[in-house]
Amino acid sequence: MSLTERVGSVLLVGAGKMGGAMLDGWIERGLTAESVAVLDPAPGEALAALADSGAVRLNPPLPEDRAAKVVVLAVKPQIVDRVLPDVVPHVGEHAVVVSVAAGKTIDNLARHFPPGQPIIRTMPNTPAAIGRGITVCVANDFVSAAQRDAATALLEASGEVAWVEDEHLMDAVTAVSGSGPAYVFLLAECLAEAGVRAGLAPELAARLARVTVSGAGELMRRSDLDPSVLRKNVTSPGGTTEAALGILMDENGVHALMAEAVAAATQRGKDLAG
Repeated sequence: MSLTERVGSVLLVGAGKMGGAMLDGWIERGLTAESVAVLDPAPGEALAALADSGAVRLNPPLPEDRAAKVVVLAVKPQIVDRVLPDVVPHVGEHAVVVSVAAGKTIDNLARHFPPGQPIIRTMPNTPAAIGRGITVCVANDFVSAAQRDAATALLEASGEVAWVEDEHLMDAVTAVSGSGPAYVFLLAECLAEAGVRAGLAPELAARLARVTVSGAGELMRRSDLDPSVLRKNVTSPGGTTEAALGILMDENGVHALMAEAVAAATQRGKDLAG
């Protein structure tokens, strides 16, 4: 079954970095111009080019928009409340709203819509821009199985998809996968800086760190082994890796710091959600 057959028609509200990446994935997977429309008052060059080529319908008339089965809200969280009053008239009676606005709860969104509006809240992460992200979703009670399937089909164009039933878990999801890429980038920064302190030229240290972190991530993605097993496979008794891990795995080392970091991010998510 094609993406168009699984999803039907889609209205994308906002085509910035995340929305644009999702749109690219949908088009690559065969979603046709007749099936996807975009609302964006200030389209960038890439979106304008797609519209000029006929790949998408940009800012079409309202009666045409209301045919959409899925409305994807991909605007910045801080402008959601300002944008939604203009979006609601574009949402058809049987459409599901899929939000990728980080931190906006289902209740935050629902107050803009009539009672009973099907809403799915999602948390993607930045590797979605290259089709290697993971998006976690939670739905309200009005979302049907078919609407879940349609949302999954769209979000899979950006990587893997997972569902939770308890919306309160979304703060922890954000702390792990939403913010997680920043933790990995910090690891690469720290590794490069440590290499420089050990005597390597900055350019070489940066290259070694970048390729090592990305390569290890790809190895982990392709492997069925648990990360702890992969770690042990690299660690020879009495060797250099074991010496380094003795520092990193100290009681005040990476495990404790990561737990503290994720807890802080989780709490901040709760605070921002109110």
